[in-house]
Amino acid sequence: MKKYVFFLLASLVFLLISTTSVVAANSSDDARQVPVRVMTYNIHTGIGSDGSYDLDRLAQTIEDSGADVIGLQEVDVHWAARSNFDDQLSELAEKLGMESFFAPIYDQDPLTEDEPRRQFGVAVLSKYPITSTINQEITRLSTQDANPEPALAPGFADVRINAQGARFSFYVTHLDYRADPFVREMQVDDMLRIIPETGTSILAGDMNAGADAPELLPLLERFQDAWNRSDDGYTYPAVSPQKRIDYILTSPNVKVLHTEVMQTEASDHLPVVSDLLLTRGN
Repeated sequence: MKKYVFFLLASLVFLLISTTSVVAANSSDDARQVPVRVMTYNIHTGIGSDGSYDLDRLAQTIEDSGADVIGLQEVDVHWAARSNFDDQLSELAEKLGMESFFAPIYDQDPLTEDEPRRQFGVAVLSKYPITSTINQEITRLSTQDANPEPALAPGFADVRINAQGARFSFYVTHLDYRADPFVREMQVDDMLRIIPETGTSILAGDMNAGADAPELLPLLERFQDAWNRSDDGYTYPAVSPQKRIDYILTSPNVKVLHTEVMQTEASDHLPVVSDLLLTRGN
């Protein structure tokens, strides 16, 4: 009888220790998880689907999304009359209280002397600290040259962000819009060359191609598509969406919780927002 009681007590102690260890391990894993809400948004230089230029409306759309990190395409910085020669990124960053990085695709002389340089490109907004930045080059077929040839050009944003200890690389891109995919094929190769195969990476952007486009296949083989829902996820044109060309892609070690397309008239594209779980220490 005494042996039985001793065995029973020993078993209970072992079970208690094992359970406590599992709970502690799970709690530790949970504590390392950091939720980050990411957005990709082609802002069409602030011109909405109603044809009106309204940077306040754009800022409100971003604020309403609750996004922590945003990848923007078609951003004007003192570029043209269409956007009042505004520094759109600085104004958005100030309105939203976020850090920012601008990666111009085009950087041209001002129309009149003593004015700021005219720039157009992609950008990053972040609630979290941006720890380093590079404006990387990928192949482009310039829209500013009369007789363009494919050549390396800037405008691929490469930033490092620290989200409460979860450090990750965030990339923003805008691929070629032409029907012929040959430039996009080169751009995909360039991006895969730049983005490391290890670590935590998020790629956001307007790919100007559907998920079944052959030129995007190498990207989708390395990264997971955050759009994991059964519906189409169309983003363009905003008034009556018929295509999904705006993407959030992540490295496999990122957990995708939820992704949605926001309805808004602030641009000719609809923004995509994803709730992700990142891990501290990655």
